[in-house]
Amino acid sequence: MTTILLTGASRGIGAAARSALEARGCRVIGQATRAADGLIAADFAEPQAPLILWETALEEAGGTIDVLVNNAGLFSASALGASDIAWLDAWEDTLRINLTSAAQLSRFAVLHWQERGSEGRIVHVASRAGHRGDSPAHWHYAAAKGGMLALHKTIARQYAGEGILSYAIAPGFTDTDMAGDYLASRGGPGLLADIPLGRVATPQEIATLVAFCALDAPPSMTGATLDANGASYVR
Repeated sequence: MTTILLTGASRGIGAAARSALEARGCRVIGQATRAADGLIAADFAEPQAPLILWETALEEAGGTIDVLVNNAGLFSASALGASDIAWLDAWEDTLRINLTSAAQLSRFAVLHWQERGSEGRIVHVASRAGHRGDSPAHWHYAAAKGGMLALHKTIARQYAGEGILSYAIAPGFTDTDMAGDYLASRGGPGLLADIPLGRVATPQEIATLVAFCALDAPPSMTGATLDANGASYVR
């Protein structure tokens, strides 16, 4: 049985990914900011939370984790004209939760697989924003997701020879609470004019990609980023 540590598992893409992976027979150890539905509570705004989560999950898993899915995220507007301290606080919180915690967990996972001499996979749920940027109130979010993509590429290039693989997914707008708030703030349905498909992605669509990367993607695909944005950004 494949054992997977999945962050941000309580709702949206994370909840859909949890269901998709469990339907494939995986054991999923999930994280949420607050404990609920069997998930491990870990607040990534706290610097020690990723280490505590990793150690707790490893103990629960019986000493072996096969796949890490970095999905947890914070999407909160920070106006350019906010006070210096408010803008900086939002920047640091967003980067810590969206990027630094993912880097910490990725480090623990790579070291775990190296110590065991085993193969492993990391799946990073990034964002279209990491490629094309975001709104004036979301510099921090775009920077964090761009950093996640750079992290992913570095892991793929450095550890492929050890059987440690890295895949990334870059969704555009997805029908979650987080994206719903953004759509409303940016004009609601009018924003769909920028999406040739005419709709946002569903969490289940992104979950399908998470399951593919975690379980089925060929090793030669390591380092790849899968876009899922309705052709709103085509590379």
